[in-house]
Amino acid sequence: MVERPTPKPAGTQVLLKVIAAGVCHSDLHIWDGYYELGGGKRLQLLERGIKLPLTMGHENVGEVVALGPDAKGVKLGARMLAHPWMGCGECAICKRGDEQLCKTPRNLGVFSDGGYSDFVMVPHPRYLFDIGDLDPARAAPLACSGITTFGALKKAGSIIKDEPVVIIGAGGLGLMCLALNTMMGNKGAIVVDIDQVKRDAAKKAGALAVVDGNAPDAAQQIMKLTKGGAGAWAVIDLVGSSASARVGFDSLIKGGKYIIVGLYGGDITVSLPPIAMRALTIQGSYLGSIPEMAELMELVRKKGLPDVPVTTRPLDQVNAAHNELRAGKIVGRVVLTPA
Repeated sequence: MVERPTPKPAGTQVLLKVIAAGVCHSDLHIWDGYYELGGGKRLQLLERGIKLPLTMGHENVGEVVALGPDAKGVKLGARMLAHPWMGCGECAICKRGDEQLCKTPRNLGVFSDGGYSDFVMVPHPRYLFDIGDLDPARAAPLACSGITTFGALKKAGSIIKDEPVVIIGAGGLGLMCLALNTMMGNKGAIVVDIDQVKRDAAKKAGALAVVDGNAPDAAQQIMKLTKGGAGAWAVIDLVGSSASARVGFDSLIKGGKYIIVGLYGGDITVSLPPIAMRALTIQGSYLGSIPEMAELMELVRKKGLPDVPVTTRPLDQVNAAHNELRAGKIVGRVVLTPA
C-alpha cells in the first residue's frame, strides 16, 4: 500500500475515480519483472522500457471527478472506460490510429500508473468511452480482454463467418473471445485448453467443441472437427506457449492463419518451405486500436455486454487474486473494486 496525494489534472488530462479494475494475466509478467522468450532467454521490464515503481491495472472504468482546462467533450460524473493502449499521439503510427503499436508507448498500468488505485489519470479524452448504464465490473475487461480478442477475431477475416475459429485458451481471454465471436455473428468456435474445468466452462458458454490441449493428438482432433477434416482456417492462440503454438500451427488447413496473442512464453521451430507451399500465415496480434475500441463499444451497445463470468473483489485482495490467476484457479475474470 502506497499513500500519495490525489493528482490534479492539467492540460487535456482527465482524472477518474476508479470504480472497477480488471485483473489480467499480463500483470503477472510485470509482477515477475520479465517475459519468457524461450530457450532460457528473458525480456526484462527495463529492456521493454517499463520503469518502477509502477501501479498496475489496465482494465479500468471510473467516474470523471476532475478535468484539465483543455479536456473537451467529457463531463464530470460520467462513467468512462479508459482505453489503456496509448502512444505518443504524434508519430505516423499514432496519427493513423494505431497507438497500440507506437514505439514510445504510455499504456496505463504498463508504462504509466494504472487503476489498482483510488484514482487514475488519463492524458486525453480521446481514450475515454462512456459506458452509460453498463455494469462497470463487466465493462472493465473490455479494455484489454475485450479489445485484444476483438482485434484478433478481426484479423481472422471474413472466413470465420462460415468456418469455425479455433480458440486456444479458455481463461478470461478465451471466454471473452468466445462470447465476442458469437456477438459478431461468426460460425462458432472450437476451444482448446489443458484444464477440464475451463473446457467445461467453454462448453457451457457455447463452444461447438472442446479439445484437451495436452492430448498427444490434439491437432488431429481439431482437424477432425473442421469441415471435411481438412484443418482450421483460423487459430487464435491466447496462451502463446511452445506447446500451444505447436498445436495451433499443426492444425491449420492450406491457406490457414495462426494468430498469436498470448504472452505465456516459449519458442517454436518450423520448417520454412511448407509455409510457402501451404500459403500459411503466422501473425501477431497486439491489443487493439482506438477505432477498434469504438467499434467494440458500438457492438456492445447493440448486443449487450459479453456473457463472461466476472467475480468482484476489494482492491486489498489484489495479491491473492494474482496468485490464484497464476495457479490457474480463475474462471473468467476477477475485477477489483477500489471504492
